[in-house]
Amino acid sequence: MAAQSLGHAFQASARQYAGQAAIIADGEPLDYLALGRQSDAFAAALAGLGVSKGDRIGLYCMNCPFFVIAYLGILKAGAVVVPINLLISQSEMAFILHDAGAKVLVHHVAFTAQAALLQSAVGSLACTVNMGGAGNMIEIMHPLLLGGGRVMAQQPVTWDELLHTAAPPPSIEHDPQQDLAVILYTSGTTGKPKGAMLTHGNLLANVASVQQAMQWRPGGDTVLVVLPMFHAFAATVGLLTPLLYGCAIVPVPRFEPELVAKTIHETRATIFLGVPSMFTVLLRLKPERAQWLESLRFCISGGAALPVEILRRFEEQFGKKIYEGDGPTECGPVTCVNPIGGLSKPGTVGLPIPGVEMRIIGEEGLATLPIGEVGEIAVRGANVMKGYWNLPEATAESFRGGWFLTGDLGTEDEDGYFSIVDRKKDLVIVNGMNVYPRMIEEALYRYAPINEAAVVGEPNDLHGEIPVAYVSLIAGAEATEADIRAYCREHLGRHQVPRKIHILPELPKNATGKILKRELRKQGEVERGVIDL
Repeated sequence: MAAQSLGHAFQASARQYAGQAAIIADGEPLDYLALGRQSDAFAAALAGLGVSKGDRIGLYCMNCPFFVIAYLGILKAGAVVVPINLLISQSEMAFILHDAGAKVLVHHVAFTAQAALLQSAVGSLACTVNMGGAGNMIEIMHPLLLGGGRVMAQQPVTWDELLHTAAPPPSIEHDPQQDLAVILYTSGTTGKPKGAMLTHGNLLANVASVQQAMQWRPGGDTVLVVLPMFHAFAATVGLLTPLLYGCAIVPVPRFEPELVAKTIHETRATIFLGVPSMFTVLLRLKPERAQWLESLRFCISGGAALPVEILRRFEEQFGKKIYEGDGPTECGPVTCVNPIGGLSKPGTVGLPIPGVEMRIIGEEGLATLPIGEVGEIAVRGANVMKGYWNLPEATAESFRGGWFLTGDLGTEDEDGYFSIVDRKKDLVIVNGMNVYPRMIEEALYRYAPINEAAVVGEPNDLHGEIPVAYVSLIAGAEATEADIRAYCREHLGRHQVPRKIHILPELPKNATGKILKRELRKQGEVERGVIDL
């Protein structure tokens, strides 16, 4: 019988793989049986705090065993996980918790001060749960109204006390197609963040498809997860998929190339999940460090377009295959990947994974455009979100005839492989001609001195818009704006050559390492006097 929920699915996994390592952190393995017991205890503790089915619970934690235990415990309590991006502002965090109507904020002890401020700012929070204090202390902070103001009442519980609770986890019946598991807030590039509502059915479907497409080996694969688990890619591919299929995960709290390579070596990790900027940085490792990556079977890249030149250099330097895939948060998130062990086409995001349909459509209707023609990528499948939290109009605008509109412009080739040309909103129209920033970026990455590149559009009275390039250089390399422009003139069409080139020490990135084009656009607006900082 199919699992009702992610909690039920993990319980089955914990029984099947009881003695195998589930999490490896600081050299210490936590097996499936222990992880099952600890997440059960956490679910029981939440139920004891009054958490019931459907309540939204904020999770504010870096990659570590606590994140996994809390994530699974929240699901087992029948509640909805609302992961908090560690790098957004306090006001954005408060907005997300308020918008979700979060009842409890579960946070790591490292974020105690921020959690106290959030509790004061968000009226819906009944309490906070502080993980990982001295002696693995769990502190539950309840607000009390005294003298017209809110004060905190502390109820400390040690981790051992929590794990030996006599209370069992609650027994929850789920409708997998309707009951929410997670609300993932998008980055808010076009305004306030929107909460993508993913049901248990959405994520169970996506996890099953990912496992089938990526051919992970239960009991045989160890996945290094340095991508933040609050992000859709890491949560589904780096947490849920391995733990529902008997693999081990190695959570790493921060991306440092030496640390990541050393951890791969020490844990004999077999799969590495990354975003393009991570592969770019790993290329800077000393040549002798290549042996630290020997245990890897392959790498998976997602979250942004992987420049073909970076893929080529990585595979040449380390002898490890990178399989590029893609998918938006709203789709669980994985929609496609280059087939593992099959024909991999650099520059594409591969084939739709099992159970997912993709097509290229025009501005109206759902007719599939001819092979090679650029249009919007639309997706349909059991993995596609229920909608945006409390935003029925935005939900309706994101669907057309049952297909989700991704906002990505792409093409499909004769073999069914999809390529992402660019984000629809990133398209630059120069003298009436479409210019795709990714094509310019691919050319820039082939220029030896360039380490990172991003291209955005800028309004222009004469041309309508012009492409503007932002680049950083490889350490020790030299290149001037004139050098880069001359290179572009040789390798790009006249209308594609960036009219402005900015050389920066490094490009701004979000918590997953994705280059933030909105910050580059803002920088341009400041320079043009459109906005003030």
